[in-house]
Amino acid sequence: MRLSTTTIFLFLVLATTHTTQAADIDIKKFGGAPNGDITQALVNAWKQACATTSASRILIPSGTYKMRGVDLKGPCKAPIEIKVDGTIQAPADPKQLNGAEQWVKIGYASHITISGQGIFDGQGANAWKQNDCNKNTKCERSAMNFGFYFLNHTIVRGITSKDSKNFHMNILSCNNFTLDGYKAIAPADSANTDGVHIGRSTNVKVINSKLATGDDCVSLGDANTHLVVQNVECGPGHGISVGSLGYYENEGPVVDFLVKNVTLKNTDNGVRIKSWPSTSIATTVTNMRFEDITMVNVANPIIIDQEYCPWNQCSKKAPSKVKISKVSFKNIKGTSSTKEGVVLICSKSIPCEGVELSEINLTFNGAPAIAVCSNVKPKIIGKAPACTAATNKVF
Repeated sequence: MRLSTTTIFLFLVLATTHTTQAADIDIKKFGGAPNGDITQALVNAWKQACATTSASRILIPSGTYKMRGVDLKGPCKAPIEIKVDGTIQAPADPKQLNGAEQWVKIGYASHITISGQGIFDGQGANAWKQNDCNKNTKCERSAMNFGFYFLNHTIVRGITSKDSKNFHMNILSCNNFTLDGYKAIAPADSANTDGVHIGRSTNVKVINSKLATGDDCVSLGDANTHLVVQNVECGPGHGISVGSLGYYENEGPVVDFLVKNVTLKNTDNGVRIKSWPSTSIATTVTNMRFEDITMVNVANPIIIDQEYCPWNQCSKKAPSKVKISKVSFKNIKGTSSTKEGVVLICSKSIPCEGVELSEINLTFNGAPAIAVCSNVKPKIIGKAPACTAATNKVF
């Protein structure tokens, strides 16, 4: 019997769909139940999924669960999705995580997805009270909610990170990583709760997300390339920051960062590039594009600060050795809570190059905000405030 070409094609499609459908692994199989501790259940489910040769999906159904720290490692033999629809709570006491840097760690794997409407609640209130890093350079840091490291082709979609004890998420040495519909939520006075920190990674996208924290919504460390933040709401918090840079040995360059279609509300800064003065660390920052951004009551909406010295814990005697070039600020509008809507303080020894201001429409108390600049001559395109000399303003 002969089969038509169409019949054969449909058969192949159905066969392919069947063979690639993920097999579900419910944590109930390993004793994970609402109102209980699911630490070992999740670890065991991961071990099974990681060992299987076909795609699998770990299910954490609706309900409230307790969980201590987990470190889920690959390499794994096939794609894994962790679908979370429940609320998972970390220990409220930071010491119960035994000094772990992250509460949920996933590393050394490829094709990992975390999805669902679940909430990862770091219960960080006690940690924030104990945080004295503003006056103690040797302070003990509590665990972040998430640590993703050495991952390839990863998607985090729909989940919420709540009240992390430290950063909500650290993405380190990852490639092709997408955050889509991600939420990070913590009070405005929660210390060091960056929504997402990215370091030494490439092709990372933060899209369609809402970040309301006590620190940077998005922060970039060194050695990052090809990053995108798009369709994101930020606030409260400290805004979107490149850096701080120039502090640690062997820092790599930050290249190609796009921030587009973003709204910042009631943040301490808007879009910012910052580097430390008086260090011997030299690196480069280039091809930064900030465009189509709305500011609502934002202090320092546009800022380059190469005299970054938080809590006066450093010296400004020598200029920063970080080279900043090819930076454009385009179509940025809204309200500033400070008179200086644009602040460009560049290094005296290595002035910024290729900085452009295009269609900047920021107001302060109903009047146009001003621009103050040092060691930079920005190119003005269309409407934008002209630079005046910077004073010794501390940001």
